[in-house]
Amino acid sequence: MSDQYFAREPESESRPAACSFDYRGRTLRFTTDAGVFSRGELDAGTRLLLDALPETLSGAILDLGCGWGPIGISVKAAWPETDVTMADVNLRALAWSRKNAEANGVRTECVESDGFAALEGRIFDAVITNPPIRAGKQVIYGMFADAAAHLKPGGRLYLVIRKQQGAESCIRYLKTLYASVEKLDRSGGFWVIRAEKAPE
Repeated sequence: MSDQYFAREPESESRPAACSFDYRGRTLRFTTDAGVFSRGELDAGTRLLLDALPETLSGAILDLGCGWGPIGISVKAAWPETDVTMADVNLRALAWSRKNAEANGVRTECVESDGFAALEGRIFDAVITNPPIRAGKQVIYGMFADAAAHLKPGGRLYLVIRKQQGAESCIRYLKTLYASVEKLDRSGGFWVIRAEKAPE
């Protein structure tokens, strides 16, 4: 893959493609693009992650590595009282996240950030991510450690990862950072994991 979806400025020519999906009783419509993860459809891992989220979410929520916005926009649509921030290093992805939020009638904050670089001092109740596995273990493990530092006591990290791409070793690492780590669901080779920070 010459044009990585975690590049700041994708080199590939823009090729917008529409997609839609239902989430918790609402149909959401998006425009996706080349050079952004999962052009033209909601990928299976993100679908599993969204479906594994709890019945209620509240407070400040971070969609880390938001792409064209399926997680953050779905969360805001399902739980309107949440304060959703969507962050990505990919400028094309962020542009579509902003447009997709507007198209679906939800208000979110979109932030250009390489991991947590532009989020210093920000604290969240939950961080939700389909991490960029192709960026390498060092990068994604750094994201998980930084998430722990940016969560409130009792805050939770939700993530999805393929079993064959290191889900078991990921769980072992998360247990060094968080008070509790649980596998919420698995399907099609994907595992959804919840890691909870210790309460005060």
